[in-house]
Amino acid sequence: MEFMNEKEKFEAQGADYKPFLDALLSGNQMKCSQLTDEFLQHEPDVKLLYEEIYKKSLYAVGELWEYNKISVATEHLASAIVESLLNKLYYRNLAHVTPRKKTVIVSCVQNEFHQIGLKMISDVFEINGWNSHFLGANTPTTELIHYAKLINPDLIAVSLSIYFNLPNLISMVHDIRNNFPELPILVGGQAFRHVGTDAFSAVDLIHYYPDLMSTESYIQQFNT
Repeated sequence: MEFMNEKEKFEAQGADYKPFLDALLSGNQMKCSQLTDEFLQHEPDVKLLYEEIYKKSLYAVGELWEYNKISVATEHLASAIVESLLNKLYYRNLAHVTPRKKTVIVSCVQNEFHQIGLKMISDVFEINGWNSHFLGANTPTTELIHYAKLINPDLIAVSLSIYFNLPNLISMVHDIRNNFPELPILVGGQAFRHVGTDAFSAVDLIHYYPDLMSTESYIQQFNT
């Protein structure tokens, strides 16, 4: 198939996500569910599933789409399959959680429609006992700020997947800071593979972590 060379490039990253990626690209949701169950039988930490299988597979799908190796329909179907699996795992993740009196708002920037990575971050917060308010894709900055004023969160986490939406993220961060001078802001997403964090160097209390594990370490430090 025409995307085979691109897939081989991603295999060099070392994680054994190729069977899951193959199932995603063929739209085989049942196989994806089976592979998820098999992974969790050997490694019960769902964060590793998210990071090593789901995230790497979706990054591969995103780049295959960017290089016109797969259609928009295939990319959308792959995203829908992973999102359905995340929803399936949600209650499993929270089975033995110790609640904490912490609240986070997690949101994509305006005109950003890729929310799966953000959903994984939201789950990590909830696994660590936080009350996560998942606003999802394409959230207008004015609405996010209005909602934040209603619930008074301890932190806001914002995701950016498409790098040309960076100006929207920069604007959102500055608007949040103008309204909440002391509120920590967590930024992340696939776009940061292509752009750095220099745009936020002059903004206090901005935190960037490249993966779920480092994000969880920050959350745990915040919990103490």
